Amino acid sequence: MIIETHDPEETFEAGRKIGMNAKPGQIYTLTGDLGVGKTVFTQGVAAGLGITEPVNSPTFTIIQEYEDGRLPFYHFDVYRIADLEEMEEIGYDDYFFGQGICLIEWAELIEEILPEKRIEVTIEKDLDKGFDYRKITIEERGEETK
Repeated sequence: MIIETHDPEETFEAGRKIGMNAKPGQIYTLTGDLGVGKTVFTQGVAAGLGITEPVNSPTFTIIQEYEDGRLPFYHFDVYRIADLEEMEEIGYDDYFFGQGICLIEWAELIEEILPEKRIEVTIEKDLDKGFDYRKITIEERGEETK
């Protein structure tokens, strides 16, 4: 599925629709360049899950947990992961294989430990279509998602 957005509000709304339809145990990987709108999209996902607290990228903490929505939401930012042992230290498999929703920014950096079954979200800019234009590509990998 491809979604085209033309301002941050539409990018947020695309994320909100994902959150509204998310099911327990789903893993979303989120890739895109710096400043492409990954955090805005993630804030939309959180809103779709009914999370009301502020959502920011957990760049220095690796994971931020949100428990006040209809499902637990685990927001990872693995940009600063030096090696996979750091993921093991935080107990990533408890999150990946639990009943919450995982959204992992910069997931390509931990490709080796990602489950085969996941939903990949890629956000891209195209300045020829406008400064705020975003192309959001959503693809399921592995067997059918729960």
